[in-house]
Amino acid sequence: MTKSEIEELAARRVAADEERITGARRTNVSLGRAWWSFWRHPSPWLLGSLLLVSTVGRVVVGGGAWWELLVPVGLVLLLPIIEWVVHVGILHWRPRQVGPLTVDPLLSRKHRAHHADPRAIPLVFVPWQVELWLLPAYVAIAWLAMPTTSSMLTLLVAVSAIMSGYEWTHYLLHSDYRPRSRWYRAVWRNHRLHHYKSEHYWFTVTTAGTADRLFGTYPDPATVPTSPTVRSLHAREGL
Repeated sequence: MTKSEIEELAARRVAADEERITGARRTNVSLGRAWWSFWRHPSPWLLGSLLLVSTVGRVVVGGGAWWELLVPVGLVLLLPIIEWVVHVGILHWRPRQVGPLTVDPLLSRKHRAHHADPRAIPLVFVPWQVELWLLPAYVAIAWLAMPTTSSMLTLLVAVSAIMSGYEWTHYLLHSDYRPRSRWYRAVWRNHRLHHYKSEHYWFTVTTAGTADRLFGTYPDPATVPTSPTVRSLHAREGL
């Protein structure tokens, strides 16, 4: 079987699994309509506010060292690994008993609900309750980690811009916008495989075949059976 035939077979299987799971709810929307719908949710506004404030602050402070340019570059290079680690370690966290307490973070619970219904757009975003403490945490970490005010603000601009880009990409992948560019088609395909084929592979969101190749979670889709727990994470463990 040729590579193109394998790709076609994988695409048909994913389409069949998606139809079985979500039903015939998919339509077609323009990129502009998807963009306006994106702003109907709290997360873009919270991240956008941090991005605006930190950008204005960085412009007002001015100056800065040459090495600050390495901050956004380094974060972009690390992003696939960060996505993979967070997706596997936090979003796919299995609830654990610690004495009388059940450790089950809100992010993990929301992500299980996201897998149960990938078409529920509010579940696509980082929960606003999490961002209410996460964004101040970004500020505190930047203040402690960076040696100057300008570098602290540079880090905050980079983090808020990257997080905003992540939220937009993830939203778009679950919207009714159809992929056109080669990069987006690859990312769209991989994320659909994760949601409709097997939750055990394809963990990166904004890239395709980067950290997944590094960590061994980028198999040939034609060799992967449809997971019975792709909608109900950890169901075999009774959770």
